[in-house]
Amino acid sequence: MFLEKLSRRKVLERMGAGFGMIPMLSLMQQQSAQANSGGLHFAPRAKRVLFLFMNGGPSHVDTFDPKPKLAEVEGQQPEGMKTKGTGFMPSPFRFSPHGESGVVMSELFPMLSQHADEMCVIRSMHTDTPNHEPGLILMHSGTQQPTRPCFGSWVSYGLGTENENLPAFVALCPGMPVVGPQLWSSGFLPASHQALSVNTSSMDLNSLVAHLDHPALSRDQQRNQLNLVQQFNRIHAQARDTDDRLEANIRTLELAYNMQAEATEAFDVSREPAYVHEAYGKSNFAQSCLLARRLLERGVRFVQVYFVDKGKQPWDTHQDNDGGHRRLCADSDRATAALLMELKQRGMLEDTLVIWGGEFGRTPYSQNDKENKKPGRDHHATGFSMFLAGGGVRGGTMYGETDELGMHAVENRVHVHDLHATLLHLLGIDHTRLTYRYSGRDYRLTDIHGEVVTGILA
Repeated sequence: MFLEKLSRRKVLERMGAGFGMIPMLSLMQQQSAQANSGGLHFAPRAKRVLFLFMNGGPSHVDTFDPKPKLAEVEGQQPEGMKTKGTGFMPSPFRFSPHGESGVVMSELFPMLSQHADEMCVIRSMHTDTPNHEPGLILMHSGTQQPTRPCFGSWVSYGLGTENENLPAFVALCPGMPVVGPQLWSSGFLPASHQALSVNTSSMDLNSLVAHLDHPALSRDQQRNQLNLVQQFNRIHAQARDTDDRLEANIRTLELAYNMQAEATEAFDVSREPAYVHEAYGKSNFAQSCLLARRLLERGVRFVQVYFVDKGKQPWDTHQDNDGGHRRLCADSDRATAALLMELKQRGMLEDTLVIWGGEFGRTPYSQNDKENKKPGRDHHATGFSMFLAGGGVRGGTMYGETDELGMHAVENRVHVHDLHATLLHLLGIDHTRLTYRYSGRDYRLTDIHGEVVTGILA
């Protein structure tokens, strides 16, 4: 038999052609929360998470936080500041209440407004930095240091997986966002908790997850190959106790084999009827949202969808803020509304925690575009908006306030650490007890910070 003539390394190399180049997957982590954090600390309201990330930072005063006072002070500089523009700039968009609850949002979200009673808009978010790279890392991993595990990896570590044939954690992005793989990294957690990153620039199945089909061997032959290699791996592991990298490699091979059957169906959005594609739209973000729904309903626990188009951070509207938000919101509105509708129709919204937002907001004052005279808005960290839906949050809620000009969060302030603590709480986890010992100390997603925001819990 030819297998007997191959070294272990050669066998692994040949198998790679058929199992897919799937490095550092969030894998078949069979250990449950009982092994990782002492079990669920209380009854979970959510089983899975969907993070819709608006790369670059949407403007709160143009989306969910109306500030009519800005019209009265238009052109004035903020007190004690000299900005890059002409001063305060009111939003040109109309705001109105929606649903039975009266959640207020701008005219840029005509479809999403139909789901107002499922939405919990947090208007008092704040973060530590107005710069993209540290802001992105903080929103994803609870710290500005680029070596810590991300939120999705902590969830995978704490709760494990719900399926054996797909990863527990998937990141969907057309191309590579700013910062890149660190946003879905497992950091110092076992490598099996890192996300499978999928480039959704093309929705062709072979482009999404390459090399699913082995060019020569049948499934049975591949199974025989894998059994032999895994025997080698186990013998190797016995002499190297607690080698997380080796255990991750063993699980990677098993999951890669299992994915050949499951991923072909799960990742194939062409199986969806035409009216579903029409509801979401044809953009990269829209099709990523559709794929996210397919993965969630097949047991993927955590899915991140990045809104990246021709630029790596399209919501970074330093120029032509108004025109940019018209275009961006139209895309996000349609796809997000379709996603919420489908989750609700399938009975999944109740236990799926949906998060929408960026790394920070945008200034209520202008940033001039001197050439085209279409002013933008700069980065803004001291007050911005995000919204949650499903998964045990109080729908039809507007929580917290910024001041009358939208400069600073002033009432029921919610830091990124508080958001993370609350999201873990909804998943049944006490954020102070989900820890991992590394380099001589216990780490957690919220570090030494974070308070559960009880006011947004259903």
